[in-house]
Amino acid sequence: MQAQTPLRYLALGDSYTIGEAVAEAERWPVQLVKRWRDAGRAVADPRIIATTGWRTDNLKAAMTAANLANDWDIVSLLIGVNNQYQGKPADQYAIEFEGLLNDAIRLAGGRKDRVFVVSIPDYGYTPFGQPKQEAITRALNEFNAINERITRAHGVTYVPITDISREGLDKPELVATDKLHPSGAMYTRWTDRIFAQFVLPRP
Repeated sequence: MQAQTPLRYLALGDSYTIGEAVAEAERWPVQLVKRWRDAGRAVADPRIIATTGWRTDNLKAAMTAANLANDWDIVSLLIGVNNQYQGKPADQYAIEFEGLLNDAIRLAGGRKDRVFVVSIPDYGYTPFGQPKQEAITRALNEFNAINERITRAHGVTYVPITDISREGLDKPELVATDKLHPSGAMYTRWTDRIFAQFVLPRP
């Protein structure tokens, strides 16, 4: 039997994708690749283009600078928390998010079934965000309504994890030691859901 050519996975995002405050092995894209491998699929180590603090426009600039080919087997997108945190308007986010989603589809060779979007987690349910939890939650609900609507309109898989993030105050083990970002344990919960909802392309 001929060995499978490993699938190539591109993960696009911000602090939540690069795994701020957790070990590399605890990042959810890394955990997801391990899960796929454990299930018998050949998947290369993920290429991650993400930096803490990035907004949609920062990610777009980094993707342009990376000069990526349009031949990725899997592409994920999780972006927007810093647009909200930095007070950028939701209508601007809608335009820039849709542009990034179109870029993600293009990078997957136009194959929408090979792209998935992850919702923005709610940092209002962390010790850092708790004092402004109500306002943060209201704003992120708006941003997630935007990214879900656009994602589904484009026929792309949408994986909501925001509800999991809202367990952070009740379950401190789900928050990293910086009191703001998810812990490896929370990323495992995200991985479980992504693994269940996103179907890998056939060999």
